[in-house]
Amino acid sequence: MLYDLIIVGGGIAGLTAAIYARRGGLNTLLLEGGAPGGQIIASPELENYPALPKVSGVAFVQRLLEQTAALELEIKYETVSKLHLTEEIKEVETASGAKYQARTIIWAAGLVARRLDCPGEEQFLGRGVSFCAACDGMLYKGKDVAVIGGGNTALEEALFLSKICLHVHLVHRRDSFRAEAALVQKIKQRPNIVLHMPAQVSRFEGNKRLEQLVLQTPDGREVLPTAAVFQAIGKLPSNQILSDNLALDASGYVIAGEDCCTALPGVYVAGDCRTKPLRQLITAAADGAVAASRAIAYLH
Repeated sequence: MLYDLIIVGGGIAGLTAAIYARRGGLNTLLLEGGAPGGQIIASPELENYPALPKVSGVAFVQRLLEQTAALELEIKYETVSKLHLTEEIKEVETASGAKYQARTIIWAAGLVARRLDCPGEEQFLGRGVSFCAACDGMLYKGKDVAVIGGGNTALEEALFLSKICLHVHLVHRRDSFRAEAALVQKIKQRPNIVLHMPAQVSRFEGNKRLEQLVLQTPDGREVLPTAAVFQAIGKLPSNQILSDNLALDASGYVIAGEDCCTALPGVYVAGDCRTKPLRQLITAAADGAVAASRAIAYLH
């Protein structure tokens, strides 16, 4: 089957693009290699999306999925392995060997969690090392845990965990946070959040599961016992597969403006994986709407 549009990525940008594309009459296929919703499903509470205060990321995504289901969107949960984008008919190949063709493509693959790349990290993935407090936090109820990072996501993770864990050790390599002032104020008001800053993790240690972190501080080496660590040190764009087709900037983001158009006709990029000054839920949704509108205009 030749589709009008294939959307790669089922995060907020991809799902929003799908809604606009289906409403625009496009025969659309959405490909997603993991769970739909992207990074936002890890957020226990959204506070800055207009008209939707205090809704969980999971609930927000569920509403989007209900919209796409009503529009009869076709979704296949497959990981994209190859792209052929330079011809008039674009082709997407998945890890299973399946091939799909379309006249237009929206790349909305989003970001992946950045790693510390220090000893023990890989060894304890899924055994104490996590990237999602909302997903795994309840496994450590009543225990001491750690969060690594100093941005909004790290502080949000720490606040969430402070409600269910005995102590939350917040480890940040700088002596001040990069997060919003309102979040910093909340952190300082939680008595069971312990700050370790400046400090950097040098090792993850344990037997079958993570048992402690080794920190490097201005005063020297410090051992921090913890049942789990939740890493929130940033994200990397999932664009490596595009490098043969499109220009990426020095950080690996697809070079595209607010119109979401790439250098290839009929190929668009939406969401956090493109060059942009602000990566938020609302800008991802905006990108999805813009990219789908451009695809509709291109086809018609």
